[in-house]
Amino acid sequence: MKRHVALAAVAATFAATAAFAETAPMDVKFTDTGEVTTSLTGQPGDPTKGAEVASTKSQGNCVSCHVVSALNASFQGNIGPELNGAGDRWTEAQLRGIVVDAKHTFEGSVMPGMYKTGPFIRPGDGYTGKAAPADLPPILNGQQVEDVVAFLMTLKEE
Repeated sequence: MKRHVALAAVAATFAATAAFAETAPMDVKFTDTGEVTTSLTGQPGDPTKGAEVASTKSQGNCVSCHVVSALNASFQGNIGPELNGAGDRWTEAQLRGIVVDAKHTFEGSVMPGMYKTGPFIRPGDGYTGKAAPADLPPILNGQQVEDVVAFLMTLKEE
């Protein structure tokens, strides 16, 4: 009897894990307005981890292009819009879509798709002799995207 209960618990855990499997970058569904309405992981984002991703050079590095007063970064960029008040200007679904691939919302955006694996326009070997391989991993994983979105949602207008 104990064995059947243990097997049922393992099966339930496996089913729960499968239900919350991360959406692959190429399987993300955008609305006509660029929103991604469904979580990429089924797990809530952690705003503290999102702030770390946003301010870490080897991760999201949002502060390279955006001003985010809530982050203590020595240099903050001015290429993209200020993210102060982002949680009041955009919905969670809009922010998720922008972080995943801003070009679905802002066609001419130079912001890199943080959860995108292609298609990319590549200049090829003619310029550098070191073209990137055909398949590139996304800059952030799905949970990091959810964490950044959770952080952005905390940024309210003052």
